[in-house]
Amino acid sequence: MILATVGHNFQYELEKLCRIFLPFEKIVFSTEIVKSEPAALTILEQNSTETTLIAELFLSGQHLIHKGTLSRENPDWEKESERILAVLLFRCFVDLTGYRPQWGILTGVRPAKLFSRLAKSEGEAAAERYFADQLLVAPEKIELCSATMQTEAKILSLSRNDSFSLYLSVPFCPSRCAYCSFVSHSVAQAKKLIPKYVELLCEELRQTGRIAAELGLRLETVYIGGGTPTTLSATQLKGIMATVREAFDLSHLREYTVEAGRPDTITPDKLEAILKGGATRISINPQTMNREVLEVIGRRHTPEQTLEAFYLARETGFTNINMDLIAGLPGDTPDRFRQTLSQIISLDPENVTVHALSMKRASRLQLSGALPDFKTGQMAAEMTRYANKALRQAGILPYYMYRQSKTVGNLENVGYAKPGFEGLYNVYIMDETHTILACGASAVTKLRQPGGDFIERIFNFKYPYEYISRFSEISARKVGIHAFYHKYGQRNQSAD
Repeated sequence: MILATVGHNFQYELEKLCRIFLPFEKIVFSTEIVKSEPAALTILEQNSTETTLIAELFLSGQHLIHKGTLSRENPDWEKESERILAVLLFRCFVDLTGYRPQWGILTGVRPAKLFSRLAKSEGEAAAERYFADQLLVAPEKIELCSATMQTEAKILSLSRNDSFSLYLSVPFCPSRCAYCSFVSHSVAQAKKLIPKYVELLCEELRQTGRIAAELGLRLETVYIGGGTPTTLSATQLKGIMATVREAFDLSHLREYTVEAGRPDTITPDKLEAILKGGATRISINPQTMNREVLEVIGRRHTPEQTLEAFYLARETGFTNINMDLIAGLPGDTPDRFRQTLSQIISLDPENVTVHALSMKRASRLQLSGALPDFKTGQMAAEMTRYANKALRQAGILPYYMYRQSKTVGNLENVGYAKPGFEGLYNVYIMDETHTILACGASAVTKLRQPGGDFIERIFNFKYPYEYISRFSEISARKVGIHAFYHKYGQRNQSAD
């Protein structure tokens, strides 16, 4: 598809809008008027008093044009010009395709954060009107933003300017799921790397712990993710968690999560190691309870193994369990999804996270050409709508939300939890509330300015073999943590 931007420089936002409707279409850019198909033509024309904005779409043998105007005296002229062009192009797509994504022209990752900011400055009613009238967001998504914002606010208030969270990356899995694009390696491919990787991860944890102590930072949450951390042996998990306990002051810790993830990696000795290691929360992620769909997406476990893993975790003593589901998986249907959700709710977990399928560029589904269409997006929307209703009825309420690119139906990922069991780390990482110190391959440290909004990132190497071979470089980069806090200082809060 050709995206023509004539008389303006709003290419980035309009490209994202086109990808809502054509997520896998190659987009070629032009600054000249183009009338060929498929093409989206966006034009900004000015005179001394008024701006004329035009969106024209050529698609599937059809042609449509929408126009609007804006006073040159508008105080937010540039921002409003971009928004109006996006609205006009959105309406062209909706009229020609008959498909109306529920998030309207909103393409950002953190819609609840935007909603919260507007609510604080203008009031919640004004925020609702802006989302509905200016961004064309559907009422049910506005309500979801409002509900999420209220729960998030309580969690965000717990964080102080000297707070931080710790993330550990374990980028190994028993096999790679068809939808996955994470930098993770199957055990068969990377088994020989694991012992050295664990050794160096523990060394990085010790280095990071020393820095946190020297800066007087306060550890709020720990999250061990991946990949699938339970790909490691019980002994390796014990060693990593013992290092965390030795290297960091855990006296202020509010939450400690370990992604148990794949049910086929969960064993009694691993669960015992995780619980004794200090974890207060784990995830057991079926994604679906339908055997056929599991086979399509390459998950090498059965629904029965999910049940066995959950019951085993309860017997071991875990009282806060999250379970991940994905809406829009290939081969899934609304009826199958409802059956999955019914089984999950019957287990009575404390957390359920509902993701919309995101077709990442490097995933096997994307590379195979098995790409979803509008119908898939509509089915996924039906699934997430049902999940929102059923989980709330079960007393499992929304508490955090984020969005990804190339998600079927341009939908969202939502974390639901029983009151008091919300995943704090999930809120902190998505809101960028405070510093996240990250260890392991592909981990990204995010340093948050105390009392401010500036964020600086320190990247580790992506792949385990790079992490191992270039570990000295990773160690050297950690001086950036000291430099950041020496530059920006700390404005401690007194609240606990």
